Amino acid sequence: MRDPYSILIKPVASEKAIKMAESENKLVFIVDRKAKKPEIKEAVEKAFNVKVIKVNTYIAPDGRKRAIVRLSPEFKATDIEAQLGITVG
Repeated sequence: MRDPYSILIKPVASEKAIKMAESENKLVFIVDRKAKKPEIKEAVEKAFNVKVIKVNTYIAPDGRKRAIVRLSPEFKATDIEAQLGITVG
């Protein structure tokens, strides 16, 4: 497997992404366009020591690939956002 940080380019800190973290326990990342869902899952698990339930991906109109990662209930997406320096307000 490739380095997790070559797959996960950066987290998305939009209002919608923060709301998803708080209400649905999901994180949103901009990822490498060639990355597959299993690679993204493994990269998030290795980078943050969490368990991932599901990964959804889409290519945004600007051409960047985004991954919406749902975490297992025993892990909090808001805690990971705090580690990444994403804060509300």
